Amino acid sequence: MSDFVFQHLRQFFADFGYWAVVMALLLENAGIPVPGETTLLFASFLAWSEHTLKLPWIIVFGIFACTVGDNLGYWIGRRGGRPLLERYQHLFRISNRTIEHGEQLFERHGSVTVFLARFVFGMRIITGPLAGVLAMPWRRFAVFNFLGAVSWVTIIAALGYVFGSQWERLEKYLGRANAVIAVAAVLLIYYAIRRYRERREAKDEEEGA
Repeated sequence: MSDFVFQHLRQFFADFGYWAVVMALLLENAGIPVPGETTLLFASFLAWSEHTLKLPWIIVFGIFACTVGDNLGYWIGRRGGRPLLERYQHLFRISNRTIEHGEQLFERHGSVTVFLARFVFGMRIITGPLAGVLAMPWRRFAVFNFLGAVSWVTIIAALGYVFGSQWERLEKYLGRANAVIAVAAVLLIYYAIRRYRERREAKDEEEGA
């Protein structure tokens, strides 16, 4: 990143603080292609290097923005339907391949797609509107959307903070690592749910005995 862009980004965060994170992530998740991941990484970098922002608050505001943004996208897609998606696709130059890839993911993996899509480049932008167009039940969407927001924001912000001195390199290679992060996060959630069920079953057996 050139010094010119770096200084302007710095000034942007100096002027707007956490609102910069909120607006970038809210717009990206609502379906407008802005660099949300880069914004989140840079905010975490500033938390590490200049202490102008605090990492816990970056995560809180980031989760809030992602959750609200995706819900906005969902309801826009639900009310506008396929015609709106097609107009929107041409407006923001989103390829047919990206839309088709999203539909295939929804067909194969259902609700889990909402979670996984956060870790796939391009999919974060269309997941909310596409889920609405495909009429996914809102409650199911809301649950997986929130779980995805918590996982993605926490992981990306933490990486930006921990590897602050190497954030440009991190940004460059993060796309390749996103798939691995997504799988790890899914496995973690699966393990937590399984442990919860095992404990609940054991407790029910004790009470039944």
